Amino acid sequence: MERRKTKKILIGNVPIGGNSPITVQSMTNTITKDVDSTIKQIKELEEVGCHIIRSAITDLEDAKAIREIKRNINIPFIADIQYDYKLAIAAVENGADCLRINPGNIGTEIKVKEVINSCKERKVPIRIGVNSGSIKKEYLEKYNGVNADSMVYSALEQVRLVENLNYNEIKISLKASNVPLTIEAYEKMSEKVDYPLHLGITEAGPVWKGTIKSAVGIGTLLSMGIGDTIRISLTGDPIEEVKVGREILKSLGLLNEGIEIISCPTCGRTKIQLIKLVEEAEQKLEHINKPLKVAIMGCPVNGPGEAKEADIGIAGGQGEGLIFKKGKIIKKVKEEQLIDELIKEINNI
Repeated sequence: MERRKTKKILIGNVPIGGNSPITVQSMTNTITKDVDSTIKQIKELEEVGCHIIRSAITDLEDAKAIREIKRNINIPFIADIQYDYKLAIAAVENGADCLRINPGNIGTEIKVKEVINSCKERKVPIRIGVNSGSIKKEYLEKYNGVNADSMVYSALEQVRLVENLNYNEIKISLKASNVPLTIEAYEKMSEKVDYPLHLGITEAGPVWKGTIKSAVGIGTLLSMGIGDTIRISLTGDPIEEVKVGREILKSLGLLNEGIEIISCPTCGRTKIQLIKLVEEAEQKLEHINKPLKVAIMGCPVNGPGEAKEADIGIAGGQGEGLIFKKGKIIKKVKEEQLIDELIKEINNI
């Protein structure tokens, strides 16, 4: 798939847009001023492959905490600001790598100018985000309610406010909980601007259902070449957001990191505890960062052939299984030893 060309910006040391790799973001659910808890969560997110983190800045203590947080983490930090221009300036002064703020929500032109000037001094980008629930009233009236046009033009108004102050370090998000609406809004926006786009399905729901909605919406846009960074919004542990985001990118060939497991759905030919084996493999292979395709198949007849594109894999038999590399059988192993032997072979690749 060919990605649409967008302007490249830097969030800290991480490039977004242009031909840069698509990044996975998440947001902390700690109280930001609780520095120890916030750092601990960010480090856990780093371990599972989060590229950029965002935290809510609700008061001056949160803003001041950014400095200490940044000393202890390895990924860029985005400050999420609602309405208060003084908090935006304080966040920038304390080292935020990007602001998530809508200029039109922070008051007078003088206040907006102060925020933009602060960002200009340090070249801190601004993420302008319009959700389906935060569309400006005049656009709801003009375009007859919540739809792609009212979302896009409401966001463009915010963009113009920043551009009119001679600043264009911008990325844009247009999120809805409705998947078709989100897709249409991003499509329309991608035709109007070349700013990098932050993809997401907002308020996607609990982990299982939210994963499906996010995969359909974000995956569709990415397959169209639209999108430069993604955040999965789940009601659950932020670690799950990062895992889901990475798997979406892997499924489209947009991220070549870590193990990809291929496994069959089981059938009457399956003579081993395939579901248990796959769950064990998923757990034990999670922290191996080699870009490998690992197949775990239930059938010794079709397994190696069906998964011949895998780098390595297992095909189960009656209480035993075959281990194969690139479709060629290398050894026969008892069922209870299959995963350990598989890991040994992976470590030797």
